[in-house]
Amino acid sequence: MTDKKVALVTGANKGIGRQIAKDLTAEGLLVLVGSRDPDKGQEAAEEIGADARAVQLDVTDQASIGAAAERIRAEFGRLDVLVNNAGISHPGREGEQFPALVQSGLLTQAPLEDVRVVFDTNVFGVIAVTQAMLPLLREAPAGRIVQIGSTGGSLTWNSDGENEHRSMFGAYSASKTAAHAVALAFAFSLQDTNIKVNIACPGFTKTALNDFRGTRSVEEGAREAVRLALIGPDGPTGTFSDENGPVAW
Repeated sequence: MTDKKVALVTGANKGIGRQIAKDLTAEGLLVLVGSRDPDKGQEAAEEIGADARAVQLDVTDQASIGAAAERIRAEFGRLDVLVNNAGISHPGREGEQFPALVQSGLLTQAPLEDVRVVFDTNVFGVIAVTQAMLPLLREAPAGRIVQIGSTGGSLTWNSDGENEHRSMFGAYSASKTAAHAVALAFAFSLQDTNIKVNIACPGFTKTALNDFRGTRSVEEGAREAVRLALIGPDGPTGTFSDENGPVAW
């Protein structure tokens, strides 16, 4: 057991998730570094510091999710913060370049199995992990759930005919739209509890998700998620924002 707040960050062995984990430890939390690969998770936890612990967690594997929840209950008895960060932009195939992968994600040509793989991680994985961790979040004095979102999934933004990026709206973007809806559904269901659910947009951050083509650093991309993870009792729930304020749904 610990007197520190306990946070779980999924997909935290690299990229924005790793930075969120690092920043939360700097704020005094004990952070569980969720990673499909236990060795990579351990490496990340050791780099982050003494208040980080590696937890094997594959958001597409119910047995892995259940084992992680059981471990958290046994070691800490509760969970104060859940950051649903794990995500993929495409299934990925060896030798295929990023521009081709983006084009292959367009729903006019994407193989249905590829779409299922993306949704399995980005949507169903969010539901599965959140449902498994809810009993632990209910044990916390003030539970917080942060969903990593994307303006790429904003229907308002993509409905704008002047938005040149909407030509890339495909499986990934649609999965983020769905993930936003899932987070909102959890927020509505939990609005009469001490658990707050919000969506943080990191912006176009340089990570493996976009073949490191982003224009923002992981330090910048992590800021809004960390802020929402630490909001007090008067903080919002059911919001979608970046560090500059609300993002259009």
